Amino acid sequence: MKRLLAVLLAGSLLISLTACNSTLSKDKKKLQTSDLVLALREGTYAEVVKHDLGEFEDTYGVSCHILELSESDLHDLAVGEFKQKADLVMVDGSWVAELGEKERLVDLAEYGYTLDTDIIPATTTISYYNNHLYVVPYYGNVTVLLYNKSLLSQTKYEFDNLDNMDAIYVACLKAQQEGKNGFVYRGDTDSNIVVDFLPILLSYGGWVVDYDNRPIVNSYEFRNAFNYYLRLIDTGEALDKESLIASVDSGDSLMAIGWPGWYMPSNTSSADYGPLEGRASADDAVYNANVYGIWTLGVSSDSTNPQMAEKLIEYLMDPQVQKNSISVGGVPCRYSSLNNQDVLRQYPHYQSICLALESGQYRPLITQWNDFCEILGSHMREAIERKKAADVCLDEAQKELENLMN
Repeated sequence: MKRLLAVLLAGSLLISLTACNSTLSKDKKKLQTSDLVLALREGTYAEVVKHDLGEFEDTYGVSCHILELSESDLHDLAVGEFKQKADLVMVDGSWVAELGEKERLVDLAEYGYTLDTDIIPATTTISYYNNHLYVVPYYGNVTVLLYNKSLLSQTKYEFDNLDNMDAIYVACLKAQQEGKNGFVYRGDTDSNIVVDFLPILLSYGGWVVDYDNRPIVNSYEFRNAFNYYLRLIDTGEALDKESLIASVDSGDSLMAIGWPGWYMPSNTSSADYGPLEGRASADDAVYNANVYGIWTLGVSSDSTNPQMAEKLIEYLMDPQVQKNSISVGGVPCRYSSLNNQDVLRQYPHYQSICLALESGQYRPLITQWNDFCEILGSHMREAIERKKAADVCLDEAQKELENLMN
């Protein structure tokens, strides 16, 4: 009887384990066929995507599971260094070269996706890498000149007068003389110092690399722009993102380089923003000076359901869906959204965003961009903190960056 009981118990356990494994297999199969994992940048960017998912899930019978990640964690997931896998991935434009080299993204064209002409053309220049359509421009983050309206009027300037770097400096100097900060900048990390400076550099006709992606941070244009930047930031102070926004919004600081993903003004807001004109002095040439921080969408090569993930991109990029996203802070890269009269009556600042996106530029399409920023930013910081002369810092940065790129 004991032997019989043991056999029955063993059989029962085997049946239970088999049933359990069968259930797990079904669940795994269900996840692969009917579920999508979305890896998104935390904050406004993720909230905009979540706002628009309901109809897609109902239409296709799909459940979308959201991973809201910091920028660094999202980067690690995208390059495959994060344990969690995803189907759809939100990608910063500066990562495309790295992800393309590592074949971490699916060619969307193979699933029938095409870019339409309603999308602002300049925002799509990052979409292709080695002739593969890897990403689409979803959230039109781009640098703008953020300013406090009341404090600006006290300097006797209007925003339209801030059409060159000289005028911006004079306005900031006047604010400082009134006991306020003039220009505040993001000095919390070396990388942020570089990104904050890039619109100024472009306004002087400079850039960080040449057409062959060789460093040119000790060029005549770069030196002029950096010496100007040192004078400009002397009218204010270094702040982190949240403190910078609060300082301009409260009127403690006159202006800063901002991003729509940080701050969305209303008709009653104390702060506003507009595109940088992109020239050093009133008589100088005008350059495209608004730097893209566009968050794009791509399908991960790890995806278990790339066809459905591509369908989701089609849905999220639909003109009407994009227009609807504006109500929760979305920033489409579409003319039909940004120039829509109903939108502009309620959100007039989208006209400024459109102008900034039209005259924008992506950061260099190089796999070493993150390291490039850290190296350059560390040398720039030494000059900002007056540890070394600016020219010495740029010469040292040039040598180190040449070694990096070689």
